[in-house]
Amino acid sequence: MAKVREMVLPRIERQGPIRAWIIDDTSFPKRGQHSVGVAHQYCGQLGKQANCQVAVSLSIANDAASLPVAYRLYLPKDWAEDAARRSKVGVPEEIDFKTKPEIALEHIRWACEEGLPGEMVLVDAGYGHDSKLRAGITKLGKVYAAGIQPQTLVCPPGKRPGGGARKKGHRRAPAAISAKQAALKLPAKAWRTIEWRQGTNERLSSRFARVRVRAAPVREPSEVPAKEWLLIEWPEGEKEPTKYWLSTLPRSISFRGLVDAAKLRWRVERDYQELKQEVGLGHFEGRGWLGFHHHATMCIAAYGFLISETETIPPRDRAPPGCSRNLSYPKVTDPEDPPLRPERHVPNSIATMRQRLINAIVTRLPRCPCCHAPNSRYSSQNR
Repeated sequence: MAKVREMVLPRIERQGPIRAWIIDDTSFPKRGQHSVGVAHQYCGQLGKQANCQVAVSLSIANDAASLPVAYRLYLPKDWAEDAARRSKVGVPEEIDFKTKPEIALEHIRWACEEGLPGEMVLVDAGYGHDSKLRAGITKLGKVYAAGIQPQTLVCPPGKRPGGGARKKGHRRAPAAISAKQAALKLPAKAWRTIEWRQGTNERLSSRFARVRVRAAPVREPSEVPAKEWLLIEWPEGEKEPTKYWLSTLPRSISFRGLVDAAKLRWRVERDYQELKQEVGLGHFEGRGWLGFHHHATMCIAAYGFLISETETIPPRDRAPPGCSRNLSYPKVTDPEDPPLRPERHVPNSIATMRQRLINAIVTRLPRCPCCHAPNSRYSSQNR
């Protein structure tokens, strides 16, 4: 993993500085009970509780690409406490039970020790609801944009935790209200339509509002929590807000900049889709701890190689943004060098690069791998 990072990171940084560390987990649906770490838990791939394995990862990302640099299987408590099952699948003795946010914080701490580029950490609501994780990120000197649940308690402007009646689970937060309540109390002028990135088809936009708040402490705080941004998304046509973030990005950041930072998580979500579909991350059929992580490492290495190769696509092959609906098959000008239509309407996608490599390999084989017919383009130079 370190060697892959060493080779691929410079290629990614040619297209822009690393903007964020992105914490994510990826799931692998399973049918049996013997694969290491398998349990009935939330499966993001299926969008519901199901029998699956879950791995927690840290990726470094800019607008052009992301690369997983830390990757570890989540071991449920039942597995961690079962010596027989651990021994059967080869779980190392030093691995004990840790929650997903605890694994995530270990990844971030390791990245700080390694001195990886990037100052911002992005997490979704599955991790952002954990106040210890948010506090840990701040303690490590990083800013964050963390998704939170609508019921997360915050202290609105002009209110501070302390005194008065207690709220359940929050000893000094009598003035606290839920993020959803804070959003519904905002005036109409607080909401703005913001575009945050260029998609492969058209620009993406939604309606947002932001306000400075203090996160309500879950336990007795030693000091008053610092103010941070509460960012809310409420798309047109929806009955209520759909997404919420807490962010320690600077107070001076622009509204568009705040939205753009929070929405950068789309990068890792798309890249994980390609890791599974194009490189085979989700195709491991073994059961052991070592095999699971070895397979992931090989897939990440292959993915890093494909990222590096995207720079080899000539500029003439790049389609302008917004034209994905009208992409036509390229004209054949040389029968000996047939063109390749971009996959998924993105000329430099991983799917396109994979297809290019397959074509390049096949042209260097003496016979067709399917019908075994002699390859007319094969020569002694290919050997």
